[in-house]
Amino acid sequence: MKALHFGAGNIGRGFIGKLLSDAGIAVTFADVNETVVNALIERNQYPVKVVGEDSVVEEVSNVTAISSLDPSIADLVADVDMVTTAVGPTVLNIIAKTIADGIEKRLSNNNTAPLNIIACENMVRGTSQLKETVFGHLSDQAKAFSDQYVGFVDSAVDRIVPPAEEGETDPLAVTVETFSEWIVDQTQFKGDIPDIPGMECTDNLMAFVERKLFTLNTGHLITAYLGVLAGHETIKESIEDDAIRADVTAAMNESGAVLIKRYGFDPEAHAAYIQKILGRFANPYLRDEVDRVGRQPIRKLSPQDRLVKPLNGTLEYGLPNEYLLKGIAAAFLYKNDDDPQAVELQAMFAEKGFAQTLAHYSELKADSEIVTLAEQAYNALK
Repeated sequence: MKALHFGAGNIGRGFIGKLLSDAGIAVTFADVNETVVNALIERNQYPVKVVGEDSVVEEVSNVTAISSLDPSIADLVADVDMVTTAVGPTVLNIIAKTIADGIEKRLSNNNTAPLNIIACENMVRGTSQLKETVFGHLSDQAKAFSDQYVGFVDSAVDRIVPPAEEGETDPLAVTVETFSEWIVDQTQFKGDIPDIPGMECTDNLMAFVERKLFTLNTGHLITAYLGVLAGHETIKESIEDDAIRADVTAAMNESGAVLIKRYGFDPEAHAAYIQKILGRFANPYLRDEVDRVGRQPIRKLSPQDRLVKPLNGTLEYGLPNEYLLKGIAAAFLYKNDDDPQAVELQAMFAEKGFAQTLAHYSELKADSEIVTLAEQAYNALK
């Protein structure tokens, strides 16, 4: 079995690419980083340091790479059994044309073997969004072909993969936490579902997408923003600050109440899940910097992301939201001159004020009670 994986960064190599290779699948990474691509072509393997109570280095083998700019990449799409991604929402739109070209070639080659495409991104139904963009590039005949032979499979992914360790000189070395979770929508596959240890199938994906978004992502981001305000450099330092841990736990309990109401999660089991997440934040073997986690605040204030989506859930069910509002307020205090979104957010905030800026990015109403409460939280926090 062969797979093409877009994105040879730390997440691509340390998470999805590793699981595919461990399952005996031949993996070709596609990336624009020439150093990484050339090293993968030359070595056909790379080390992954898995850190937890024990620290082990595992070799990932049976891999190679191709430049994302190489026109022949469409030939690979036309030939492989799986396409996976770990590139981020913006790049996902860019690679859609390449995937579409590959599907057109599958059609012209009369390759009717099933192809399953899985976007492994921090997005809600990211593969469905990718499908919409891909279909915008397809002929009517290729659309009909895709409906029959190409599966666009939504997924939820969860693994903390920080940047390379300080002093690391190997461009392929990557460090990951022990925990990983890759859940896929089993109803969207074409043909047989591949047997990949570490890939879990469900027919209720949204429950797990939102569980991860509302718990790991919400908690991680609020930890980062409150950590910045307290002068901490890492997530570990931040979550070990008792005041921050209390606020983050409270916010995760608020978002968790939405999940329990919406999906019927067992309250005790979800409380245990929250504690597991908090333990992961404190992993002493991962240096996860608050600035890495806090980047792109505009995207993270959008209606479908980790701050506003759970907040809207509390409004839907009439649930408490004081600590989620504190997280949103903290986003407005995040300043990072190296992050274009942070710069843009602060510029609009300076010009339009809190209510108009939050309303613009979150799609909440500027004159609503919840935006007023968020602004009060901001004034209290600053």
